[in-house]
Amino acid sequence: MNRIYATWIGLIMAGSAVAQENQLTAKLDELSARLVTQQSVTGINVLVIKDGKTAYNKAFGYADMETKRKLQTDDIFRVASQTKAITSVAVMMLWQDGYLLLDDPISKYIPAFKNPKVLASFNPADSSYTTVPASKEISIRDLLRHTSGLSYPTFSSDPRFNAIYAKSGTATGIGSKGLLKDKIALLAKQPLVHNPGEAFTYGLSTDVLGYLVEVISGMPLDEFFRKRIFEPLDMKDTYFHLPKEKANRLVSISEKTDKGWATIKHLIYEGNPADYPLKKDTYLSGGAGLSTTTTDYAKFLTMLLNGGSYNGKQLLSSNTIALMTTNQLPQATIAHGEPDRRFGLGFELVTPENKFKYAENPGTFYWGGAFNTQYWVDPAAKMIVLIFSQEYLPADYFELQTRYSNVIYSHLTK
Repeated sequence: MNRIYATWIGLIMAGSAVAQENQLTAKLDELSARLVTQQSVTGINVLVIKDGKTAYNKAFGYADMETKRKLQTDDIFRVASQTKAITSVAVMMLWQDGYLLLDDPISKYIPAFKNPKVLASFNPADSSYTTVPASKEISIRDLLRHTSGLSYPTFSSDPRFNAIYAKSGTATGIGSKGLLKDKIALLAKQPLVHNPGEAFTYGLSTDVLGYLVEVISGMPLDEFFRKRIFEPLDMKDTYFHLPKEKANRLVSISEKTDKGWATIKHLIYEGNPADYPLKKDTYLSGGAGLSTTTTDYAKFLTMLLNGGSYNGKQLLSSNTIALMTTNQLPQATIAHGEPDRRFGLGFELVTPENKFKYAENPGTFYWGGAFNTQYWVDPAAKMIVLIFSQEYLPADYFELQTRYSNVIYSHLTK
């Protein structure tokens, strides 16, 4: 009788779980369709992996607004800053192999960064400036956690650095032409926003790390990625330079006009073409250069969730991943304008201290890309979520992940 009762209870619980999963699927369908209909996005591909299995993978809307080509789940997106996580993993591979220490000064490997200087005064009339010596050298840890003092051209909220970088020709890495070595040499000559370790400033730090990988490994960054990361993870659709035979799968970038969304025809950012993944003369930006699919990027995230292992191949140790997903911002840095921010070695973090802001569980790590791509990994829920769209300067960029996380966590069975 007890066995029959247990079986009956099990069937009821299983049925309830299926009902909740079906309800979540319906809610995700409704949210995605609504975002397209309301013209919040042109198209969106949502992939959810739960307990190692694909729980949801659908595409809505358009891959190109001009031709009205429907978006497919194997389409290729520019993921911009989602490149940073892959570059950070590459650096930590070299770290765990004993090639570098996190608190090594970057000048030990790239001498151009020796004796950095901090901006002291700025003249907006001609973008001239003065500097003072920095209090310390930039460390590899500073670069991984964005406390180096390096900023971004174009994207910086500080108009002084937008002007300084523009005048010097410093590039964003999003379709920027040239060679990585030359771009980093130019960046090393620019002033810092603040002393290294003093504050969190999002910028070109990970591009420097990409060049560090080249210097230590002796390989171009794309070759290192291919041999050490993409091939072991069976990532067959991830590139700095997309091959011609896959060009038809590249999603177009759209922008909002008075008549609604339209495929971009003009140049973007520092005068780069929107179809830059199809060009061969762009530099290998470790901070912003890759294009990929949700499926490919999910393989990378699955490796991280699985303690560095994927299909029997160990890329990182679980201890290395634990370090990467531990807050690295000093208390003084946290208090510098963003008290709720927690950042590891390549990822933003949800922790017990800032959980009040998130539906995700503490231990979750996440980031996104400038063209409206988002991801997060929640180890407690054994879940990976990717939300990929492709818009230029999306107005509700920071709301997209929150909308989906609110729906997903409201319907989780466990």
